[in-house]
Amino acid sequence: MAKITLHGNEIHTNGNLPNIGSAAPDFTLVNKDLENVSLSAFPGKRKILNIVPSLDTPVCAMSAKKFNDYAKEHEDTAILVISADLPFAMSRFCVSENLEHLTPLSIMRSQEFSKEYGVLIEDGPLAGITARAIVVMDQNNAVVHTELIGEIANEPDYKAAIQALGRVS
Repeated sequence: MAKITLHGNEIHTNGNLPNIGSAAPDFTLVNKDLENVSLSAFPGKRKILNIVPSLDTPVCAMSAKKFNDYAKEHEDTAILVISADLPFAMSRFCVSENLEHLTPLSIMRSQEFSKEYGVLIEDGPLAGITARAIVVMDQNNAVVHTELIGEIANEPDYKAAIQALGRVS
């Protein structure tokens, strides 16, 4: 269990992010076409999982935009934005913001992803959705960087995530 805060008030996740060097847990999430998607949908790509509570918040929206800007120049990297939002809402957001270089995925069918990655918020007003976190993987799905953002209202360390990709061959 990890301690994080929401506007300074302590809340908890169900566990911890995957360990650096470990194989990332596989997952089944839902894309904009209501299809199930797993890690195997991104073969040979480096991956940034930008895990957010909801794209309908300023900080989550900003992180999606910043990682989309990175992805424009790096086709070898899949940027997956994972949230509790419905796929339709995520798709509308991406279209309205011209975010064409990332893949929005929803946890709508199961909390398994949230549990496996240790980001399920267990208490407080956001109980049941994901904490804000970053997981960076190499092309073989080995975890090379993680960050659980201590205060949900804060942005992730973009530079650290992108630098971690630079260490991936």
